[in-house]
Amino acid sequence: MPQFSYRARNAQGGLVEGVLNCADRAVAIRQIEMLQCIPIKIEAVLAAPEAAAKGEKPTTLLSTQNLKIPHGQLLVFTEQLAHLLQAGMTLDEGLSIMEKRLKQPRLQQMTRTLHQALVDGRSFSQALRDFPRIFPAIYVNMVAAGEASGALPDILLRLVKHLMQAKNLRDRVQQALIYPAFLAVAGAVLITIFITYMVPQLTGFMSQSGGALPLPTRILLQVNHAITGYWWLAAIVVVGAIVGFRALVRTDEGRIAWDRFRLVIPGYGRVIRHRYYAQFSRTLGTLMENGIPLLRALDLVAEIADNRFLELKLVEVRRAVIDGATLSAALQVQKLFPDLFTDMMSVGEQTGHFAGTMQTIADVYERELDRTVAIISQLIPPLIIVLIAILVGFVVYSILSAVFEMTHSLQFRPH
Repeated sequence: MPQFSYRARNAQGGLVEGVLNCADRAVAIRQIEMLQCIPIKIEAVLAAPEAAAKGEKPTTLLSTQNLKIPHGQLLVFTEQLAHLLQAGMTLDEGLSIMEKRLKQPRLQQMTRTLHQALVDGRSFSQALRDFPRIFPAIYVNMVAAGEASGALPDILLRLVKHLMQAKNLRDRVQQALIYPAFLAVAGAVLITIFITYMVPQLTGFMSQSGGALPLPTRILLQVNHAITGYWWLAAIVVVGAIVGFRALVRTDEGRIAWDRFRLVIPGYGRVIRHRYYAQFSRTLGTLMENGIPLLRALDLVAEIADNRFLELKLVEVRRAVIDGATLSAALQVQKLFPDLFTDMMSVGEQTGHFAGTMQTIADVYERELDRTVAIISQLIPPLIIVLIAILVGFVVYSILSAVFEMTHSLQFRPH
């Protein structure tokens, strides 16, 4: 009977090696999984000398610290690897196939590096840590939990779902704001061209006819003079404001103050808050479903907050949980979340269905976020149009008032 040497990870994450007498590779994989281990590499014993005789040179791997790929490519990588593992392949075989299948150079380099790390005896989660700009901490920790529990394919599929939900949430917010942003830019460009190019030509002719220009026309000319004569000062002020703002948010106090202010900006703050409620619930529920301890899960959801004020609040929440408080009670003390959120969480804690309740909460606030974004995106375009109409109307009124003044003076001018 053929013999197969194997390398696998046990439930404790340790490396296990051995030899099995099996009819084929599929039987070997099933036997390894019955031992509650995750197969990393399986190869026929007789094929080893042939592989050595090939004399293949090791592939030179580039630095991984600064390697970064788009979010969509990470989603494709995770989904394809999950399907290959579900089909019965080992990690070694799956990564080897993906290395040949993937066409993007950076994605191919990443897969090659991960494959080589497995061959060198490292775990998959350890190899993922070599790509800090690609795999976030939540990704690595969920993979580590999958390796320990022997359910890596299921974990990867849950990661695919999590990544897709996060991407859809971000895309919905961005797409809803594209049209209002386009209107604002187009209106600003239109008014600037009107004031700096057309107004001087019209008012120049009017001023030659003599007489005092009306007040609205003089105001318009002063605006034109400020734009054309002192644009460099405005540029300096804008650059100075940007540099000063960046210097402010680099300090810990400035960043905390700015992140706290973002949460209370009318309209925008509501979107930020509901987006975080949904993200917090979805991520925490996914982590708890995959066996991540609550305290470690709180560390991970703090890392994805992208808000220093919220991170500090979650540190206080974690301390309260360590002291024996429930998570819902700790959150209620910090007033981070609305009462509906903490009440639903409390029900999940009492019924023992915490992870499922968090997913339900995420659904609730994602719907609320969609409704808020839809309302704001419908209100912004009319407001921008009204503002543009007011400014254009003022320009037109200034010109027409000058025309009427000039006509009136011509009528009463002695011949």
